[in-house]
Amino acid sequence: MIIYADENDESQRLDSFLSEILSQYSRSKIQKFIKDGYIFVNDSVKKPSCQLKENDKISIAIPEAKEIKIEPQNIPLEFVYEDDNMLVVNKPSGMLTHPTSQEFENTLVNALLYRLGDNLSDLNGEFRRGILHRLDRNTSGLLMIAKNNAAHEFLANQIKHHTVIKKYRAVLKGNYPKDEDRIDLPIGRNPNQPHKMTVRDDGKPSTTLLKVLKRYNEATYVELTLITGRTHQIRVHTSYMKHPVYNDTLYGAGKGKVNTQEQVLQSYYLRFTKPFSDEIIELQIEPDEKINKVLNYYESRQK
Repeated sequence: MIIYADENDESQRLDSFLSEILSQYSRSKIQKFIKDGYIFVNDSVKKPSCQLKENDKISIAIPEAKEIKIEPQNIPLEFVYEDDNMLVVNKPSGMLTHPTSQEFENTLVNALLYRLGDNLSDLNGEFRRGILHRLDRNTSGLLMIAKNNAAHEFLANQIKHHTVIKKYRAVLKGNYPKDEDRIDLPIGRNPNQPHKMTVRDDGKPSTTLLKVLKRYNEATYVELTLITGRTHQIRVHTSYMKHPVYNDTLYGAGKGKVNTQEQVLQSYYLRFTKPFSDEIIELQIEPDEKINKVLNYYESRQK
């Protein structure tokens, strides 16, 4: 199994990174695999504490681990934009962006393989065919997909230099104190809970712009623009500000009164340069079912 680290994996410990990929094994077992030479970074044996860099190649050759083949699946998808080199999909809430060693069916990659076959970039390995950036399982919305490696590099360069504009809609718990805010807080891996991120002094610089769209008695409807694109960035920043995303139980919101599938967060706007041209592509989608459901609940309580 070969996996490539992306921007959000940078500075993460090798054993922590693998605990997400090889979730069937304990951290100590993974550390033993690394020490015993079953796992390589850029074809070299490293320590479990090795900090990854973007584009590092992680090769996993655990004897008892079975090679997982990612099968195409006929899963309905909404394509918002498509050309010869890329497409943009509206990922539904509840769908993993790409497979893991524990879940390798019903992901976006399975659906893309059915639609496009081998016409997907493979710079990030078989598990992440075509994937340029990720959305959490329960976050819906717009994702760019590369059909070939040249387009992947073209678009990834825009993401790296923060020229892609990504905007989100969210419902936050409580009444956010400012109409507009710039949240500049460094984000890194939570040392005690490696599946979570946290604000920490030695984290990577992270910036989120927040704009209030509408206020309710117990919630705030907001637009969020990502200046950087760290893992869980919006969820971590809003939680730290004590106004977590509605229903985000991982980051402290608790279960809301409206029954939705975890965090009420949608990537609704993308602006980027079309591969191999100067044409600007600007895309926007309507609020999803979760957002409408929660907003309708608060609208009814305002009357």
